[in-house]
Amino acid sequence: MKRAPFSIPLPAICEEFLNQLAFVEGLSANTLAAYRKDLQLYLAWWELQSLPLAIQQAEKQHIEDFLLSMQDQGRKAKSNARLLSTLKRFYQWLALNERIASDPTALLKAVKIPREIPSVISEKQVDALLNAPDVMTPLGLRDRAILELMYASGLRVSEVVELPFEQVNLSAGLVQVTGKGSKERIVPMGEMAIEWIGRYVRDARPQLVGQKWVPTLFVSRIGRPMTRQTLWHRVHQLAFAAGIYGKLSPHGLRHAFATHLLNHGADLRTVQLLLGHSDLSTTQIYTHVAKERLHRIHQQHHPRG
Repeated sequence: MKRAPFSIPLPAICEEFLNQLAFVEGLSANTLAAYRKDLQLYLAWWELQSLPLAIQQAEKQHIEDFLLSMQDQGRKAKSNARLLSTLKRFYQWLALNERIASDPTALLKAVKIPREIPSVISEKQVDALLNAPDVMTPLGLRDRAILELMYASGLRVSEVVELPFEQVNLSAGLVQVTGKGSKERIVPMGEMAIEWIGRYVRDARPQLVGQKWVPTLFVSRIGRPMTRQTLWHRVHQLAFAAGIYGKLSPHGLRHAFATHLLNHGADLRTVQLLLGHSDLSTTQIYTHVAKERLHRIHQQHHPRG
């Protein structure tokens, strides 16, 4: 029976590469999982070719054949670009550590993928979403606190579910976040988030946790740290209840946070720092969203729009 690509064990050289990314560069578990899947997919293809070579002996043509094979299977250009990025990093690491004589990906150019402009929900829709949880229940109070924090601070999903209790300072109105690459930043929460987190900590969390010690601020219905999947599911349910249809994910609140700040006059550098973007170019995409929204408002409401 042919094994699924993601069940194939990786060679020791690949595990060494992943360990390097984890312990030296401090990449997140989710990023490492993505690298692992890409390498497993590559290895599965390699085994199907019955090549009398180890992947360290790959040549430029092998890499090109693999990417073409993935394209023929219907993988999107964005996915193929990520595969190439993974392989480039792997073979560059091999070359730098003198495990191979030359890098077979050196002459392969990464495909530039147009950055998608994220869809952003309106401020009215955000209000409806924030009011959707039933705050008379412990889980509803938790959900309201989560939504308020995400919209007030622009946190990533992983940053929310992994947020340690001790890194939230309600009296100062600040939260210390550990983001991508283990980079830390301090973000203000705003009055509404402070109020709802305080209510959750006082009235709901003790009921959910019981006598257990749980390091994360937000917990599941059985008193354990939440998962990304649980948070996604809850936001999807609450969005539907609020009359927001389509694919609103928890990340949608991060997009709304950034865009609404810019719409109300925040400068791009401030938004970059709040989002935890290392490169300003990553933040600049939100200027397009804000400008398009302002243009639509002008057309709809100006007498000569």
